[in-house]
Amino acid sequence: MDGMAKTSTTTKGLRAAIERSGYYPALVAEAVEAAVGGEPVQSYLVHQETTFDQNEVRRHVTVLVLTDHRFIVSHTDEQAADSTSPTPYATTSTESVKLDRISSVVVSRVVANPESYTPGTLPREVVLTIGWGAVSRIDLEPAACGDPNCEADHGYTGNSTADDLSLRVSEAGDGPETVRQALVFAQAISEATADPAR
Repeated sequence: MDGMAKTSTTTKGLRAAIERSGYYPALVAEAVEAAVGGEPVQSYLVHQETTFDQNEVRRHVTVLVLTDHRFIVSHTDEQAADSTSPTPYATTSTESVKLDRISSVVVSRVVANPESYTPGTLPREVVLTIGWGAVSRIDLEPAACGDPNCEADHGYTGNSTADDLSLRVSEAGDGPETVRQALVFAQAISEATADPAR
């Protein structure tokens, strides 16, 4: 990642965060570097998630990067040997989204003891959801009217939700620094997508 390391202190922080995750750092860093190119990194978030699939432990890392003009998402998953590969392998993918395509940024915060909340206190967990129109979910249900005896067909009602990316970080599972970094990244991408000059 020599090209990235020259661009800014934020880029050095991104590289250090990828290395700290310990999850195939050379592979993850190379994929992120290729996607970022020569653009300076404005903000980032590195999130490692461990899941249990029957008798196997699987790891997944997501790297989010904000540049001046793009939002970059990188996912890396590891797989056990299977019928397609005699050895374990990893799959890395990156997606680059122009900032003007981002249609929503949702930040959900979970705080303990809200009656005694002090501004600036770190939430217990943060869920960051970003939509840019690549994936939408439609939830439908039969529509009804206020008459409990009505047997007419009122069609369907529902919601369309853009949820291209949803990432949950928690203080208990990821540590307070990851929660803090998630909030910093969420604010940075919210501000970047609100910029009327874009």
